[in-house]
Amino acid sequence: MAVHVIASSLMTSDLTPHRARSVGHGSWVVSYLPGRTLTCAQAVAALRVAEVVPALLDTVAELADEVGLTALEALGMAARQSSWGEEYVAPTRHRWKAGATQVEVA
Repeated sequence: MAVHVIASSLMTSDLTPHRARSVGHGSWVVSYLPGRTLTCAQAVAALRVAEVVPALLDTVAELADEVGLTALEALGMAARQSSWGEEYVAPTRHRWKAGATQVEVA
């Protein structure tokens, strides 16, 4: 990953076509974040996000396909759905012995 600053007015990356441009007074705009003005550090972070997202989406898409979801569905559900939490108790298997009246819990 490499974000390059050109003439203190343009940021590019060798891993994404997205760019950031200086708009003066230490402020930057990023191609995929229209209407937002960022600091230099924020613009670098935004370009780094743009660098890693395609590979992440490819990986998620492969896994999501196995469970019948799109990559965006899987990401959204994993991020927004609450987990079972600490109170969740995994079900146990019960084995019944023939002729027995007691239950053995494994």
